[in-house]
Amino acid sequence: MPGFEWIDESEAKAVQEVFEEGGVLFAHGWDNARKKYHVREFESNISKAFDVNYSRAVTSGTAALKCALKAIGVKKGSKVVTQAFNFIAVIEAIIDCGAHPIICGVDDNLDLDINDLNKIYDDNEDISAIILVHMLGIGGPIEEVVSFCKENDIKLVEDNCESIGATYKGKNLGSFGDCGVISFDHGKMITCGEGGMILTNSEKIHKYVVSYSDHGHAYQEGIPRGLDKKSMPGFNYRLTELQAAVGKAQLDKLNLILESNKRRFNALNSILEKHFRVRKLRQHQTGSYDTFIFFVKTIEERSKCVQLMKEHQIPTKNLPDAMEWHCTYFFEHALPKNEIESSKETYNKLNLSIAIGILRSIEVERYENLAYDLVRNI
Repeated sequence: MPGFEWIDESEAKAVQEVFEEGGVLFAHGWDNARKKYHVREFESNISKAFDVNYSRAVTSGTAALKCALKAIGVKKGSKVVTQAFNFIAVIEAIIDCGAHPIICGVDDNLDLDINDLNKIYDDNEDISAIILVHMLGIGGPIEEVVSFCKENDIKLVEDNCESIGATYKGKNLGSFGDCGVISFDHGKMITCGEGGMILTNSEKIHKYVVSYSDHGHAYQEGIPRGLDKKSMPGFNYRLTELQAAVGKAQLDKLNLILESNKRRFNALNSILEKHFRVRKLRQHQTGSYDTFIFFVKTIEERSKCVQLMKEHQIPTKNLPDAMEWHCTYFFEHALPKNEIESSKETYNKLNLSIAIGILRSIEVERYENLAYDLVRNI
């Protein structure tokens, strides 16, 4: 369920307050012309919500991924493993660092396949990092991947852009790895139109992303901006005060969004799990519940399901409608042929998957009616 469905007067009021407080839209400086630093407050609020030491706001989840990779030392020639079911931004960020993506298959639950990861490591012991992507509201095998990374001295980035609010053993996904990234684009759990955040407990990583995301500014205490030194070549990935104001208002609603999602998710699950194989949460795991995924046996069944969903005016979400942006089998423009071929098995699994989008505007009863109709007709 995207956060844009929850936009109301609280976001409008937050934006208005930025102008009433002086109208400074830039995240830094102009101390005498403003009453607040909204980006800084948003970062602090995210750190508290995710129980991490540091958060850095940037322009997008994609920018967050690149900053995270650079901060953990990924460079030209590095090998970075990620799963075949992801979003194109993961591959773009790896390539933009000059690194080589290595594609790991997914298991029957559409999560990174630990067995395949071990096979990859047997042939590539010089892996620099793993990006574990928590796709469509359900977390991947975080405990196993953390253990694997520690055992083999590999850095871990959690891409939690699609599972904000999901937990494992009471701890937020995105807070287990060396760093985690989240996204606030228009279709995410909480939104400020565009935006992202890098989460970490490492002061070293945090200092790097703070500087790298702001043209290399060194942030020297007591030295005015513009007179400070440059610590490295960097880029402009700064979030604006307006976006941060909206983000703060959205974050305040996260628990309400999760509760609303869960009611609809559970309504679908209680009916469909008796008749279809469904994507499951792991033990000790909670989800963000913004997507419900079930599996069919044939393409013909998939087509019937999609048609029934259209008749009920309930949307699919990425599977099957946007698979070309979420499966590396389709990334011929970015990956070598051998990685495309290694993605074929994942493509076959995704091709028989259907993702139901969870929306606030669709009442629980309508989801139940769809589920019963699917059971009767498939």
